[in-house]
Amino acid sequence: MTIVELSGTALTPAEVVAVARHGAPVALSAIGRDLMEVSAAAVQRALHAPEPAYGVSTGFGSLANVVIPVGRREELQRALVRSHAAGMGPPVEREVVRAMMLLRARTLAMGFSGARPVVAEQIAALLNAGLTPVVPEHGSLGASGDLAPLAHCALALLGEGEVQLPDGTRADAATALAEHDIAPLTLIAKEGLALINGTDGMLGMLVLAAHDLAALLRVADITAAMSVEALLGTDRAFDADLVALRPHPGQQLSAANLRALLSGSAIVASHRYGDDRVQDAYSLRCAPQVAGAARDVLAHADRVAADELRSAIDNPMVLPDGRVASCGNFHGAPLAFACDALAIALAEVGAIAERRTDRLLDASRSSGLPPFLAPDAGVNSGLMLAQYTQAAMVAENRRLAAPASVGSLPTSAMQEDHVSMGWAAARKLRTVVENLARILAVELVCAARGIELRDPLAPGPGTGAALAAVRAAGIAGAGPDRHLAPELAAAERLVRSGGLLDAVHDAIGALA
Repeated sequence: MTIVELSGTALTPAEVVAVARHGAPVALSAIGRDLMEVSAAAVQRALHAPEPAYGVSTGFGSLANVVIPVGRREELQRALVRSHAAGMGPPVEREVVRAMMLLRARTLAMGFSGARPVVAEQIAALLNAGLTPVVPEHGSLGASGDLAPLAHCALALLGEGEVQLPDGTRADAATALAEHDIAPLTLIAKEGLALINGTDGMLGMLVLAAHDLAALLRVADITAAMSVEALLGTDRAFDADLVALRPHPGQQLSAANLRALLSGSAIVASHRYGDDRVQDAYSLRCAPQVAGAARDVLAHADRVAADELRSAIDNPMVLPDGRVASCGNFHGAPLAFACDALAIALAEVGAIAERRTDRLLDASRSSGLPPFLAPDAGVNSGLMLAQYTQAAMVAENRRLAAPASVGSLPTSAMQEDHVSMGWAAARKLRTVVENLARILAVELVCAARGIELRDPLAPGPGTGAALAAVRAAGIAGAGPDRHLAPELAAAERLVRSGGLLDAVHDAIGALA
């Protein structure tokens, strides 16, 4: 794989995903090394200056007015990492920790943190060896960055704490580093603080979520189009001239996808004229308005992430003129707001999908489909319980849509008296994204069965390709009741893997 270089400039979301999920190698470039050496030299000058510099010659948080003797300033950095590695709870996912480590090294390589090149190289060494620090879930308030999670990462660089090995087992960090010929890092002035004062956990989770959502929102258009067909809905509400009257960008893209997916559908054409229904239910007719609005929220989140990926996040900052200046750039509010907004939007994408599923299963509203899509309803319950499962996840997403970013709690003896809760916002966003994939998988299974029950009328090429992909994944059509959970799991894999999108793209071209 292509090496991801730390060169003092921005990383792309694709590079973050490549390292976090696929093990792409990481290296500090010559430019990054030069920038870090200049910055580290400035810290050494500040170390002996008469004016105190926060975190260099003083304590931290509300202890910032405590001047540390020169002889104990290296001890200060080790003590900081150890004391701040105070997380609790289950371990954070490997991909999140790897993203967090990469992003911390990226900031250090910009040369505004005062760390030596060896610090970024140590992070790269662990990433390249597949050694992932064990980071407990709870501990970050998203204010002075992700302090506790990053401290657990930093602890592993020192040969302390635990790491996860490439095979998923755990080992103490000292043993793992020795087995990979990586010497434990010895911190000097400012380096402990530089390792933990960043928004890297929040940012990593946002980047990973946004990557997944770029595909999932296209899947939402596919399942909506399939439901439109199965319910004998119309495509007229998605006409370009109608949708253009409200020019939200996301709505335009989603409606265009629906038009492409439903183009050539014999099912839609079969009732284009002479149908006594004047208009479809909102869950069909307003699909591009809801999914499109979520696309617009995602576009905003992408802009926030892009800005953060080229930002220097630390406190204090070591500036080119040699100043060591305190700031608030570590505060996670921009990321927290973006994560909360996405959670709200995605909860509604899932909610409208569930309403379409419910309509598919309700014989009084499904335009002739059998109850719960069961050919022998009564003896068979069909897909009844699939909607229960879907509704449970919709309900959970609604609970998780409550914003975390309004829940500030003061810390550090009121020195840190407003926190972003961005870590919590990003953690719950991950759950919302996972639930959405499953919610759409349920709609996919139900809509596929509904389309088949319209035989001999044929779906359009786009929705037909989606239906074929469902059947190729081993998900059978209507018939006697059977163990349903494995088929729902197969549909989830089809959604998550990109296989559904690939099948549709092969048939009608790429969706927007």
